[in-house]
Amino acid sequence: MNRLSLILALLVDILFGDPPNRFHPVAWMGSLIIALKQHAPRHGHQQQFAYGTLLTLSGSALVAGIGVLLDKMSARLPAPLRWLAEAVVLKSTFSFRGLDRAAGEVQSALEAGNLPEARRLVSWHLVSRDTSQLDESQVAAATIESVAENASDGVIAPLCYYSLGGLPAALAYRFANTADAMLGYRDAEREWLGKFPARFDDLLNFIPARLTGLLIVLADKVVRLADNRQSNAWQVMRRDAQKTDSPNAGYPMSAMAGALNVELEKVDQYKLGVGGLPPTSEDIGKARTLLALTTGLAALLLIIMPTKRKK
Repeated sequence: MNRLSLILALLVDILFGDPPNRFHPVAWMGSLIIALKQHAPRHGHQQQFAYGTLLTLSGSALVAGIGVLLDKMSARLPAPLRWLAEAVVLKSTFSFRGLDRAAGEVQSALEAGNLPEARRLVSWHLVSRDTSQLDESQVAAATIESVAENASDGVIAPLCYYSLGGLPAALAYRFANTADAMLGYRDAEREWLGKFPARFDDLLNFIPARLTGLLIVLADKVVRLADNRQSNAWQVMRRDAQKTDSPNAGYPMSAMAGALNVELEKVDQYKLGVGGLPPTSEDIGKARTLLALTTGLAALLLIIMPTKRKK
């Protein structure tokens, strides 16, 4: 990990956000997954599972290899250019500004009283569920849940893997996570094809999700210092973190529910922060503040973390 490249990557993300899809490595990964999916077996659970496993592992290895190649190429550049080049590639593996902006658009639509637009935006940017019948509070809840979960998958986890294995590890994580996002569904077509990507993604996010939950609790402590109120994030996370089907998503989401003192419900699946208030657009704004603080705390932790020096 290059600490200066990490700082520069965060600055590039905050200042410029994501590039157009035609220039975005994650969009290229998605296109590769779509192309490979066309050749997946149509029948046979074992064959589909094996193909999904091969797709995920070989794709992750491919992008990790590209990361190694980029490292070797950038090593020939002068130091400032090398740091910047690494930062630009690293930035492509996470998106703080994109997540914050998507949540902000939903918040603005709710504040303007435009529920149909808020439903459209939350479906377009943040969740895969049907949003056509959600009321204002449910739209706010879905947005807050997505902010919390993607704080882990879309920001903290890539930075963690970069700290452990540089660009190759960050790129490999992003490919595996993208494979899960595209294939990890329980419909007839992807039930077995996406089973390994889903389980592999669960494994990769086991520690980052819990770290994100803890960082949300800490970020909430920082916010509460300003108004001298007691935080409930830690207690709610301990109580509700395992109420979701995902072994990981419940940690950041329940921590966020406790921090905001709201109840987050996905109908017929889970309720987090039971006893809290129905979330509103104002709570989306608070969630965005906690997202920013959580990202900053994660970066600070990784920057000050001791690393082994080569002899």
